[in-house]
Amino acid sequence: MFEDAVRFSLDKIRKNADDFSDSFLSDESHGYVYSRNTECVGWTEGFWPGMLWLAYEFTGDEKFKLTAHELDKLLCRRIYERRGTDTHDLGFLYTLSCVAEYKITGNENAKNVALEAAELLIRRFHEKGQFIQAWGSLEDKANYRLIIDCFMNLPLLFWASEETGDIKYADIAKKHFYTAAGCVIREDFTTYHTYYFDPDTGKKLKGVTKQGYSNDSCWARGQAWGIYGTALAYKYIGDKNIAELFDGITECFFGHLPEDGIPYWDMIFTEGDEPRDTSAAAIAVCGMLEMNRHIKSEKNMDRCIKMMQALKDRYLTDNRSNGILKEGMYSKPDGSKSECNVWGDYFYFEALMRLNVPDWKIYW
Repeated sequence: MFEDAVRFSLDKIRKNADDFSDSFLSDESHGYVYSRNTECVGWTEGFWPGMLWLAYEFTGDEKFKLTAHELDKLLCRRIYERRGTDTHDLGFLYTLSCVAEYKITGNENAKNVALEAAELLIRRFHEKGQFIQAWGSLEDKANYRLIIDCFMNLPLLFWASEETGDIKYADIAKKHFYTAAGCVIREDFTTYHTYYFDPDTGKKLKGVTKQGYSNDSCWARGQAWGIYGTALAYKYIGDKNIAELFDGITECFFGHLPEDGIPYWDMIFTEGDEPRDTSAAAIAVCGMLEMNRHIKSEKNMDRCIKMMQALKDRYLTDNRSNGILKEGMYSKPDGSKSECNVWGDYFYFEALMRLNVPDWKIYW
């Protein structure tokens, strides 16, 4: 399916494999041009090797495999040097790099690095509140919060329990999921970006939407994380209540789309000149395709096809860009402009993999 989009994406990735064989693609790619990120301390470095592993599985081309392996080695060094590891985003970083490499090649070192990342991640769990802290020092009371993005970091913990037989990782993942689902998902199935807790008691305090329009609005990428995150939680936990959450979040997402089916950066907007967020669309498609493995839905499958068609027809880049999807939005309140972003490209390519290889063994 979407053979021309697969070919287009592979051409972009192949060229970038030459230009970025020893560095990561920046998460601030303004003007649809990636810049080098050699520091390797952000939250997005796993998406570039993730794209390369997907490309290797699509093609069997050893160039993609070797490039991904070299980048994974940089992430291995990062975990042992403890650079930029005071974050819940260890799942984003190591699921798409080292877990993917281990699943594809059986590399034991990659497995051990991913297990080390899982160990660091569970150290961020707070008994008071029953959640994994998003960022920063665990001693700083101002950091006592979670964010909806962390749904995507939990598969690293479920995988770690499967690999080691130690249930401690999965237990913490479950506790965090149910805590987060109970506060970032509102009664109308819109979502908060982040939620604060009292560090002394663990009591829930307030929801905030930092990268959305307002605390009461619905940030599009956060809603998409909710779709994919609940689908993955259902995969691992199998609770029918999670399936109901997925349905509610998904219906809410589609109830707030503009006419062309690609969300604005915040779902309070359904028309006008506000920027879109194509990355939110790609994430939502991946989530629906994942849930469709467990609970079949012709309606959601049709939605996926239509959204992927819209992305292909109107939101692919041209030859001047080395990105894949244009009009992604990182954080408009912080001054971001419409851009290519590495997570949008990754999830678009993952969606193409899911559509073309239904039994693909996911990295998450």
